Amino acid sequence: MSNSNSASSIHFWPIMIAIFFGTFVSVLATTTINIAVPLLMDHFNTGLGTMQWMVTGFMLATGVTAPLTGYLGGRFSYKRLYLFALVGFTFFSFLCAVAWSAPSLIVFRMLQGACSGLIMSSTMTIIFQVIPKERRPFAVSLWSLSAMVAPAIGPTFSGWLLQNASWHWLFLINVPVGMIAVILTKTLIPYYRMNVPKSLDVAGLLTVVLGSLALLTAFSQGHSWGWGSVKTLGLLLGGVVLLALFIWRELTAEVPLLNLRVFRNRRFTIMLSIYSLITVAMYSGTYLAPLFLQTVRGATPLETGLVLLPSSVLLALLSPIAGKLYPKLGPVKMITLGIVFIFAGLFLMSWLRVDVSYSFILWAMVLRNIGIGFSSVPSSTASMEEITPEWSGHATSINNWIRNVLSSFAIAMFTSMLSSRAAFHSHELISAGGANGTGSADSVRLLSFTMGVNDVFVAGALVVLLALPLLLLARRKRLPIAVRQSA
Repeated sequence: MSNSNSASSIHFWPIMIAIFFGTFVSVLATTTINIAVPLLMDHFNTGLGTMQWMVTGFMLATGVTAPLTGYLGGRFSYKRLYLFALVGFTFFSFLCAVAWSAPSLIVFRMLQGACSGLIMSSTMTIIFQVIPKERRPFAVSLWSLSAMVAPAIGPTFSGWLLQNASWHWLFLINVPVGMIAVILTKTLIPYYRMNVPKSLDVAGLLTVVLGSLALLTAFSQGHSWGWGSVKTLGLLLGGVVLLALFIWRELTAEVPLLNLRVFRNRRFTIMLSIYSLITVAMYSGTYLAPLFLQTVRGATPLETGLVLLPSSVLLALLSPIAGKLYPKLGPVKMITLGIVFIFAGLFLMSWLRVDVSYSFILWAMVLRNIGIGFSSVPSSTASMEEITPEWSGHATSINNWIRNVLSSFAIAMFTSMLSSRAAFHSHELISAGGANGTGSADSVRLLSFTMGVNDVFVAGALVVLLALPLLLLARRKRLPIAVRQSA
């Protein structure tokens, strides 16, 4: 580091307090809005396909800015980057609150998401660059805890706000928390710099942004355009070609935007793949559970938040416990146990009925979140523990880029799958005489929507099982040493 602060002189708790608030406010913006999707559809008089972009646009922007973290953090220092992202996040939260239409809200949400991507990447990089190695698992668990506390209180708190105030407060609440995070970061996190990059890889940035946008648009609109249509196939092909060019560019550029040679570290590659699959499966519940509760069960936003509260609180409590257990049990055992619980919870959620009880959803989500608690911290920690501090910026940027882009794709694909499967089941029910006399068109709509939700939960359960063979690869051989800068 270029200043007088060294890793040995870093004070653990002041840094983690500043990181906690920033990560908390960033994730809070994601979790509070899911519960408001049906209300915002009515408020702006728009459909699920349009309002889905408020969620997927945020996540895509989060993933797209993540590759910039390595360059910006090296050039301006990760403290200054984190501070800038917090200020931008707080400002765009205010603009979201005063949005006058669905398109304006989507644009401001994407700008908010861009800042969120910088927050998540820079905070994890700070941990792996300045926190001593022996304390990193606990530091990562606290970082995860800050990301889990927001989902724990988010749905219930946003439900209460929607019932007693208005949707504008879902964004206004970020403003004071963001200002506190800015003050804490300015005061508690030390200034430091490591390697300063020579230039920005503009070609790499353009190819990754345009490629990600093309694929997301194709996945989100494929069900309405038709998967065999010229527009869908053209965007899919264009997205794949652009991302292939991005990979070629990053492997040949003198100063790449993302140094993809970090994938030579086998442990990083395997654990990041596992973490990505868990993230994709996780979003099936995060996105669909509130939608089902309000659309089919007729729950109020507050009731929806209360149903999801126990599982969210449990997830928050499990995060530091997982950090403490990690040195004793290791990642393979903990992740295996987590996958079993995630699969069980999602499989139970595929048994939903129109008149399903709230308690059934509550316990299924509890099982799912136990699994997430025992798998997310070990997989994210294990992916980074063999990466040298000089490479940690690139590694965390790649980690957050892949995770957030996959989250965007997951929401887009799950929404597309829900629409197509609900339409399929509706056609079958109508052909069979309204499901043997189920009655009105509204009854058929609710039943077909429920069956479509069940299909998506089955898909999510199968996705998380794909992580098990990767764990066998991790167990089979001793993983190699960290990627070296000379690689």
